[in-house]
Amino acid sequence: MMFQQRRSWRSFDDVYSSIAYFHPFIQIQKRNLVNVKLKWVKDTVLDSAVSNGAQLKATCTLVSLIGSNPDYTLPVYCLSRYRGQLGLPSDLKVSSFIRRYPNIFQEFYRPDSRGTPVPWYSLTPETLDIYNQETRLVYEDCYEDILNRLQKLLMLTKERLLPLQTIDQLRWDLGLPYDYENKLVAKRPELFSFVKLPDERVGLKLLIWDDSLAVSHLESKIESCRKSWIIGFSYRIHRGFGLKKKCMEWLNEWQKLPYTSPYVDASHLDPRTDVSEKRIVGVFHELLHLTILRKMERRNVSNMRWPLAMPQKFTKVFDRHPGIFYLSKKGGTQTVVLREAYDRGRLIEHHPLADIREKYSSMMKTGFLDRSRGLYKKERKKGSEDDLVNMSFGANCFESETETECDMLSDYESDETTSLYKWDPPLVRW
Repeated sequence: MMFQQRRSWRSFDDVYSSIAYFHPFIQIQKRNLVNVKLKWVKDTVLDSAVSNGAQLKATCTLVSLIGSNPDYTLPVYCLSRYRGQLGLPSDLKVSSFIRRYPNIFQEFYRPDSRGTPVPWYSLTPETLDIYNQETRLVYEDCYEDILNRLQKLLMLTKERLLPLQTIDQLRWDLGLPYDYENKLVAKRPELFSFVKLPDERVGLKLLIWDDSLAVSHLESKIESCRKSWIIGFSYRIHRGFGLKKKCMEWLNEWQKLPYTSPYVDASHLDPRTDVSEKRIVGVFHELLHLTILRKMERRNVSNMRWPLAMPQKFTKVFDRHPGIFYLSKKGGTQTVVLREAYDRGRLIEHHPLADIREKYSSMMKTGFLDRSRGLYKKERKKGSEDDLVNMSFGANCFESETETECDMLSDYESDETTSLYKWDPPLVRW
């Protein structure tokens, strides 16, 4: 796909205007990056969509780990090995987190080689039923969709290649199953290949480029898209930004700039121009649309600078375009949320896996409330017995600890915000 061209829309001197008329590309590259940064404004509605994201991710990951074992059981020391994928606070042990949801996980004990009882965990019947629904979706109903998401992710990179470590960080966001390397990738050798990277890590390379997939979500939503049409982003500015007229004018002009597909080579673009910035926004707009919940931790985005061929400080686009992206600071981390994907804190387009995650979230709320009301006193008594076990084990990865309360429910309810500025992208033909 060639870079989109269009006629001049700004005023220049007569000599330059003549050149720009016959060489539009020169004119586009002429426009420098405007130094605009809008202030961050808290959005309580979108914060509510992020508030329990870390706990939900940890719960679903633990369910997948236990469910992937043949007998649907695992000891706590095995689960603790995957702590890095759970995203739990450093002072919260895996066993303490699991015991918060006795309606999801069942705890029992088995002796180790020395005869000392060790905590093991299985799934409750209700959880196992939801897990089986999820498995059917991943490997049957949504198999092609999830496979395409992985292909498109690799197609966004300059070499169609990503380290497995990077994909692991995005696994939850993309809806990839646990052990996707063996259950998804290895079964499609005509599409994927494992390669050894210069730093000794293992990477995943896409072998075949599929033109039918090289269409962004934004392009697919616009009917009869042609090279002569200009594509803009849905923009939502809420109460509290206090935009000045100059900023509003800049936003309107920026929206009319040419849209460069995230699936084409953009090495010819000058990174100091607004056109290049619009391409960066387009890349992350597409990346977020590849996720199930249209959100992603900022640190995971930052780790993709080199594979996506992004300039330094590229994440500043999240600060410069708060009408497209919202940076939530809930949960001790920054999460990038795609504004257009949510209406009053709820996803507009629901992926079947999103419905599965809502079921897990509902169970977490129920289990946490029931436990706080004392409906699981037997489990609390077991917690005391665990302390005795820990005295003989010492400071091991599966020792128990006094449960600390988490603020998981306080942010579920929030007030609606009033949208002051909306920009739904029209088709502008030049």
